[in-house]
Amino acid sequence: MSDSNLNPQPLPPQQQPQYGQSYGAPAQPGWNTMAIVAFVATFFISILGIILGFVALAQIKRTGEQGRGLALAAVIIGFVALAIGIIVTIIVVIAAANAGINYQTS
Repeated sequence: MSDSNLNPQPLPPQQQPQYGQSYGAPAQPGWNTMAIVAFVATFFISILGIILGFVALAQIKRTGEQGRGLALAAVIIGFVALAIGIIVTIIVVIAAANAGINYQTS
């Protein structure tokens, strides 16, 4: 009768992790700086936020970095702010023209 505990088999050699090597899921690429800048810039200069947002989207598509949501938000908020600015400008011009006409007729 042979007992496996009396005659243990050698274990296969185990690899030692190299310096800096980690286990688990691979690290995701970092955040796209252009997307962050576009998101912040769109609150101050909407045209700049729109342009930088589109540039960031192209970079993210090519590199796979994080920040697609920020870039999309910059583009959407930029277009909304631009549309609101145009509408307000039109209303102010019409109001000023009406005030000028009413002032002359009084």
